[in-house]
Amino acid sequence: MTAFLIVLALVALVVIVTLVKSVRVVQQQTVGIVERFGKFKTGLQPGLNLLTPFVDKVRYTIDMREQVVAFPPQGVITEDNLMVSIDSVIYFQVNDPVRATYEISNYIQAIEQLTMTTLRNIIGGMDLEQTLTSREEINEKLRYVLDEATGKWGIRVNRVELRSIDPPPSIQDSMEKQMRADRDKRAAILTAEGMRQSAVLSAEGQKQSAILTAEGDKQSRILRAEAERQARILKAQGEAQAITTVFNAIHAGKPDQGLLAYQYLQMLPSIAQGDANKLWIVPSEIGDALKGLGSAVGQVAGIAQQAEGNWEAPQLDNGQVQELDSAAAPAAVAEADNAVREAIAAAESAAVSSRSQAAPSMPAVPPPTPTAAPEQQPPAAQPPAQEPPQR
Repeated sequence: MTAFLIVLALVALVVIVTLVKSVRVVQQQTVGIVERFGKFKTGLQPGLNLLTPFVDKVRYTIDMREQVVAFPPQGVITEDNLMVSIDSVIYFQVNDPVRATYEISNYIQAIEQLTMTTLRNIIGGMDLEQTLTSREEINEKLRYVLDEATGKWGIRVNRVELRSIDPPPSIQDSMEKQMRADRDKRAAILTAEGMRQSAVLSAEGQKQSAILTAEGDKQSRILRAEAERQARILKAQGEAQAITTVFNAIHAGKPDQGLLAYQYLQMLPSIAQGDANKLWIVPSEIGDALKGLGSAVGQVAGIAQQAEGNWEAPQLDNGQVQELDSAAAPAAVAEADNAVREAIAAAESAAVSSRSQAAPSMPAVPPPTPTAAPEQQPPAAQPPAQEPPQR
């Protein structure tokens, strides 16, 4: 009984081992390489697969996904004999698992060595400046060489990237100095350009300001001249209206000989106040002189003893003065000027006559020189003044 159980257990163990050897599960994007007695038989696809136990064997399992391999930095000499350190990254994918298994023993190591030698060939034909500025060209050349070389291995190189290109420290320091000098140069150029633009804009602004200032000064002078002209015109019109108003007022008041004599007496102090008058004598017979003055003035031709005429006072309406007739105004003004001039001459003659009569009782003193009345332009065809009789 015991022997039977042992045999049954051995049979069961053999069955279990056989099942394990005959059943194989393959993951997605993975291919199993099956060998029978050391020779390739088939490739296992993803899923559940049955094998012949103790005859078939899964030799390799190949990953069919795209793989990324980063290689360590490699020293490469450029055309100008400078050592640069370059590290690269390779993106590849296995297309034929059988060839990738049997055509090359270690395709990753083969790709690394091939990448190193290809980089040396490419960088050896470039100087440092081209190496630093031709990454795309280097990547394309390297990918083309690797893809052509690995095609027979069942591998396709999709992309090659150079992660860094490091020149020697001394070269890096020189490059930094050169870059700093170039940046300083560009900064100085930009600063000078900015200053030039600022100076141009400032000069343009000053030019426009000067033009506007001159234009404003021109307009201001024109306006001031126009205002002065208008002011003079208005002043002349005002003086003309004032003279007309005074002239009308005098004639409307009907002046007589007494008013003229009174006005002359009021002017005597002003005559005595002249700077050239050193001595002024007031005669004792001032009353007789005044009587003689009145009688002399009364005999002036052209001036009536009592003013007669139909003169009316000027009518003012809202500050506007009524103007005289433009045709009669010059003749009337000339007549009034002649009458005033004759009255003044008669008054002076009367004063001289009165002083000559009082001379015996007074010390001899030179007669005062009366100040002449303001000269006025005599009108045309002025009648001659009549000489008053001496008393």
